Amino acid sequence: MEETGIGIWGVPLAIFAGAIRVSTPFIFVSLGEAITERSGRINLGLEGTLVFGAMTAYAVAVMTGSPTLGVLAAVVAGLIFGLIHGWICKFPKVNDIAIGIAMMQFGLGMAFFLGKSFIQPVAPKLPSIPLGGWSSTPQVQAALNINVLFFIGAALALFLFWAFKNTRIGLILRVVGDSTDAARAMGIHPDRVRLLATAVGGSLAAIGGAYLSLYYPGSWNEGISSGQGLMAVALVIFARWNPIGCFLAALLFGGAGALGPALQSVGVTQGYYLFYAAPYVLTLVILIATSSPTRPLAGAPGALSLTK
Repeated sequence: MEETGIGIWGVPLAIFAGAIRVSTPFIFVSLGEAITERSGRINLGLEGTLVFGAMTAYAVAVMTGSPTLGVLAAVVAGLIFGLIHGWICKFPKVNDIAIGIAMMQFGLGMAFFLGKSFIQPVAPKLPSIPLGGWSSTPQVQAALNINVLFFIGAALALFLFWAFKNTRIGLILRVVGDSTDAARAMGIHPDRVRLLATAVGGSLAAIGGAYLSLYYPGSWNEGISSGQGLMAVALVIFARWNPIGCFLAALLFGGAGALGPALQSVGVTQGYYLFYAAPYVLTLVILIATSSPTRPLAGAPGALSLTK
């Protein structure tokens, strides 16, 4: 009976497990971008930060034997990338989009150049929490073997949702994001707040990269990201800059990304590869659905613009 149940629930179980695995990088990158955009700045450089964070985490884990140190190193690398981005963007008439694209290419180039010698070595993986011990079925055990970063991401989403509404830092961030002039009238330095927000956003994006290289897929190569940093920007818009919305949207994207492998795992041999494009199709649909020349996006920070 148990084998029959697994046969019936094979695809949903595989999608559930895959959604958790695939969504974790989206969670961290989207939460980081939500913080940055709440301050009134858009960061398209997160793809480069994500990949450089993945390389840094993998390289440090290989050299030290500690995946935890790898994640911490990625956080520092992402923080530095964010500080550089934020510092450049504070100058007058600087285009955030152009700087983001430049930082993306810089991060990708640095990661590919510095990471060539770490493609072959094997790094230790991040630990996971086995929640499927109650079942004797290997598929259930594998599906419920969840990495600790997923739980940290979920807790962070809840914390940020609360902090945006109930803390002084959250209030400052929202004021700066909604009106630069109002922030200055209150004695707040918008450039400084945006610099810090961009740095924090970069550090979270780098954690997403560390997850990719140290857990799933658990290796370092030049094609490790597949555009997740860029898709996270669309995800934040879809979530209306709400941290809990970002978490749920990341699960949706993760489920879309897990659809192809789930079908393959249950023996679908024809056409399953088309479903690998599901996350990209979903991103396109979201961008089209949320675009309108006549109405502003609900929940969008008032100061969020392409140029200053």
